Amino acid sequence: MRRAEPLSREPGLPGVDDFDEFVTGRGRALLKFAYVLSGDAHLAEDLVQEVLARLHRRWDRIAAMDHVEAYVRTAIVRQFLSWRRRRAYREAVLAEVPEPAPSDAPEHRVVARDQMWTLLRGLPRAQRAVLVLRFYCDLPDSEIAALLGCGKSTVRSQATRALAQMRTTLSQRGAGGDG
Repeated sequence: MRRAEPLSREPGLPGVDDFDEFVTGRGRALLKFAYVLSGDAHLAEDLVQEVLARLHRRWDRIAAMDHVEAYVRTAIVRQFLSWRRRRAYREAVLAEVPEPAPSDAPEHRVVARDQMWTLLRGLPRAQRAVLVLRFYCDLPDSEIAALLGCGKSTVRSQATRALAQMRTTLSQRGAGGDG
């Protein structure tokens, strides 16, 4: 499968001014971003679809911005955190994660990934968003704070609390490790 060419973030250049080209070129990346935030493929699709539908109406103004994709990602995060989504969101309860395999076999990586998803799902939405933006998007605290509309100290405290909760959950399950 051919990778989409990166889109310019400067107004007036191909790919940013045209909504269809933007969605075609960056849609998969936005969907992956929403999936990492939500942990649910269907909810991720709903998030991206709803945000893009709202932004389509004023795409001319959005396309004139310097950082179009950053604006769209911010809208996705805010939609994910909104109270309306909390009511519609139904998390699936999963069975206990089996003991990890003693080797670094592929099945061990799958179990570790499933365990990470379970831990992330157990976090409050704001803490999950902070961890996704910090570790998946590799954003500094200042950008996360701007994106979430809070202070850098709030971002750091949310990340600290989230990681502590994940460590506690792991130790309660008896799945050792240093976090």
